[in-house]
Amino acid sequence: MKSAEALSSSVLTQVQTPSPTVGFDEAFVLYHRSVYQTAYALLHDAGLAEDVTQEVFLRYYRHQHEVPTDELLRPWLLRVAINVAHNTRRTRSRADARDEEFFQQTVGTEAATAPLDADYERQAEIAEARRALAKIDEPMRSCLVLKQQGLSYKEIAAAVSVNENYVGSLIARGRKEFARVYGKIGGGSR
Repeated sequence: MKSAEALSSSVLTQVQTPSPTVGFDEAFVLYHRSVYQTAYALLHDAGLAEDVTQEVFLRYYRHQHEVPTDELLRPWLLRVAINVAHNTRRTRSRADARDEEFFQQTVGTEAATAPLDADYERQAEIAEARRALAKIDEPMRSCLVLKQQGLSYKEIAAAVSVNENYVGSLIARGRKEFARVYGKIGGGSR
């Protein structure tokens, strides 16, 4: 009788054990798109977003045993994507400043102007929206971007490292600030 109880309790223990964690390949398939979209939303450059995505998954691969698993993996990946994207943007802006200075010194202030495209207005509106988004302080900007991508408040809180109770407030304040800044930028050029 005791052996039957021991057998049944071991079977119950085996059934109740949690499912294995997500492996690298599965995590890549599940979260690649979200990581890329987050990077693209912050950088507005497909090539740079791909580079950031690659860097995020390289970091995940190197540190798989230290990374949170299950429901916290996606927010961890997105937090890394945000950090790498910010670093990339800083590096890029410094390089652009050096290039601009070199251009000014070698070519002068005259620059060739590109012909107007049929969708010039649309491109201008997108650029204005991006400038407005760039003027929103962190973590409101990241919360807006992640909410737009469909993350839950819990996932956003984990990705941005804030208390889950503040996410809704950050999103609301971010939207209000975006509308205010976008109105100033858009209103001045129309």
